[in-house]
Amino acid sequence: MSTSTFIERSKFTCALGGALTTLAGLPRTVPIVHASGGCAGALSGAYNVAAGYRGVGYCGGGMIPTSNIAENNIVFGGEERLEEQIENTLVALDADLYVVLTGCQVEIIGDDAVSVARRFRGDNVIGVSTPGFLGNTFKGYDEVLTAIVGELIVPVANKDPLTVNLFGVVPGHDVFFRGNLDELTRLLARVGIHTNTFFGTGESIDRIRGYGDASLSIVLSPAAGEKPARKFEEVHGTPFVLDELPIGPTATAEFLRRIGGKLGVAPALIETVIADESGYYYSYFERIVDIYSDVDFQRYAIVSADSYYAHTLTRFLANDLGWIPHLTAINDLFDDDERAEYLKRFDDINSETKPVVVFETNAGQLLKHVRNSWARNKNEKYYDALSPAYVVGTGIERGLAEKLGAGFLAVAFPVSNRVILHKAITGFSGALTLVEDLITNLVAAR
Repeated sequence: MSTSTFIERSKFTCALGGALTTLAGLPRTVPIVHASGGCAGALSGAYNVAAGYRGVGYCGGGMIPTSNIAENNIVFGGEERLEEQIENTLVALDADLYVVLTGCQVEIIGDDAVSVARRFRGDNVIGVSTPGFLGNTFKGYDEVLTAIVGELIVPVANKDPLTVNLFGVVPGHDVFFRGNLDELTRLLARVGIHTNTFFGTGESIDRIRGYGDASLSIVLSPAAGEKPARKFEEVHGTPFVLDELPIGPTATAEFLRRIGGKLGVAPALIETVIADESGYYYSYFERIVDIYSDVDFQRYAIVSADSYYAHTLTRFLANDLGWIPHLTAINDLFDDDERAEYLKRFDDINSETKPVVVFETNAGQLLKHVRNSWARNKNEKYYDALSPAYVVGTGIERGLAEKLGAGFLAVAFPVSNRVILHKAITGFSGALTLVEDLITNLVAAR
């Protein structure tokens, strides 16, 4: 079988898995899965472990209520079984929100799980169609957030001109999601902007119900968040902008200027905050300048991630850390127009050497891309090798780094070789954490 006919070592789950990891990031929320036995536990387990051991959340893993449909339900329909499961869950599990999710089997036979869930609307139950064949993780996130925007959030007539919604940060799939959201919240608050994050520290379902006061939605991913942002605009009249998760002083300063400018924040305040945050960043960064220069810690950078991280990581490594961007592999964009649009982002890489950008879903093909992008040694007396190199990507790329004799850091899903609790890699302070991790791996064997 040709490797082009299947995805080897996928870096995503199906839409149901994306819905489950999204709900695991919400406070006091219980999913009710209408599917065959095993779907809920297996998909939840993938993110519980491979998202830096983020755990099961309020009700995940083996605790997830499921209709556990069998052959009889497939033949005669499973809506009655789902109704029974919802009733039992409401008695057995205390929550502020219950969300019915669907698997492939029940969607194929035509069960209308969303209508069944609607019968329990007074008990804070909503239904979302999330069959695995709908797409990958991002599709599940989009469907859940779109339902929440349409059914949970209360319309507000008078918007707060300095409140924004953040979309596109998928809990678990972004293994730093909580830290990243908290850092963005902190930075935007410094210029007077309040954030609605859905998944940040201190959120609650009651608070999410009041998100209708936002005057702007910010979508931070090319692959997730636009659908719920459009729904928010449709239902609540709130416009949205497409942006990117900022990593490091350069990208974060530009992000604050863009968002602050759209909301009418005084430029003088924005520049004061940027100067203060930059001073903080470089006051710590300068502590490693001596060892960085003396030992020559500059590296050829190979980045492998989804579109959420691929460009912004490459830009930080090249523009802020001074590494040489050699290859960036993106694993989640398939449409030619989307790919062409995403490629434009790399125009802001100011390194003299521009990265080779490839779209590759199969981790096993990355070594081929590396070799094809660098001239081979043809027994020359003098040969400029791709060394020293550093691979920044998912946990799957560890093998690639070993074959190249390169440094390695896992930052994108799946990540199962490190525990992520309070870390962030976005903004100013998050970038310091990222630099610490990158350089620590280089000195660990000393």
